[in-house]
Amino acid sequence: MDRAHSAGLQLQQLPPTSSSMSLSSSEASFSYKENLIGALLAIFGHLVVSIALNLQKYCHIRLAGSKDPRAYFKTKTWWLGLLLLLLGELGVFASYAFAPLSLIVPLSAVSVIASAIIGIIFIKEKWKPKDFVRRYVLSFVGCGLAIVGTYLLVTFAPNSHEKMTGENIAKHLVSWPFLLYMLVVIVLFCLLLYFYKERNANSIIVILLLVALLGSMTVVTVKAVAGMLVLSIQGNLQLDYPIFYVMFVCMVATAIYQATFLSQASQIYDSSLIASVGYILSTTAAITAGAIFYLDFLGEEALHICLFALGCLIAFLGVFLITRNRKKAIPFEPYISMDAMPGMQDMHAKGTTVQPDLKASFSYGALENNDNISEIYTPATLPVMQEEHSSRSTPGVPYRVLEHTKKE
Repeated sequence: MDRAHSAGLQLQQLPPTSSSMSLSSSEASFSYKENLIGALLAIFGHLVVSIALNLQKYCHIRLAGSKDPRAYFKTKTWWLGLLLLLLGELGVFASYAFAPLSLIVPLSAVSVIASAIIGIIFIKEKWKPKDFVRRYVLSFVGCGLAIVGTYLLVTFAPNSHEKMTGENIAKHLVSWPFLLYMLVVIVLFCLLLYFYKERNANSIIVILLLVALLGSMTVVTVKAVAGMLVLSIQGNLQLDYPIFYVMFVCMVATAIYQATFLSQASQIYDSSLIASVGYILSTTAAITAGAIFYLDFLGEEALHICLFALGCLIAFLGVFLITRNRKKAIPFEPYISMDAMPGMQDMHAKGTTVQPDLKASFSYGALENNDNISEIYTPATLPVMQEEHSSRSTPGVPYRVLEHTKKE
């Protein structure tokens, strides 16, 4: 008995065999390959989407001023952009099936980098050589930072892989961490929606937080749908699970409402501001949702998590610098320019002031704040005097406008 017991202890103390070590190393290399495939698909998809959007933008610029508002439908360039857009979105969708959610979501910075470069080269945005450093140095610094951040994200991304079967997704859906997270998200979303709709809180943070909360649910459902579709294509059918259709409906619904809030934000704020703030908030919310639902960072080393977070921060700063340096569009004001009217300066010189001439040219209906303007700039009052007219006299002008003299 003692010999058998000692032999058992010796067997337990034996180091792992070469076969078990090779098996674990092969599994690790396979998971890294999946990460690489997912990252390459996401980068390819975002690059193609940027090219597609710039192709369509180029088409709209060429047809600006056309009498037919839908003339771009007749051009091959616009349709090529649409096909590339669908191809890019398909690549991004497929990437969720191979790599963790926390790796794929921050890679949307690639589209911002590509748009900044293509906007200069392909669209040929005009710039003077002397203004190049002043206008574009921040953009290139932002591109460099975004590339460094993307490299850190890909290198130190979580390496957790789990087959997206119906059982696994249902298990994660009813787990206590995710149920608690969903409760917090629903309460926060309702509060933000109340302040936005009832209290007219139109702050960009409020609107884009609504978008980010919806987006976090969108990417969670996209990964589930994409993973189940890939498994079904490989032969392990998952389409007969009800959870697949639940996730699909949630994916479509959250995507539609997300686009609605983004459209409302674009009507109030500049697109570059929406791009930078939206990228930061949406990426943070999506990584948090992926870490809770799919347990992306479970078992990861603390150093890898810190370097991954550093990559996110560097990418955030890069996107902010890129979008901060974009030229803002000057909105068109359909008002009558008062100083452009014939004889306007003569009217001012004679004292018959119709509208105060302050500092520079301005448009009618868009006056500056004149609370502190002296009395001589006060617009003229036009008293009305109604004259009596007899039936025999020639009808005259029913109203007479008195001239207004300046007070020195």
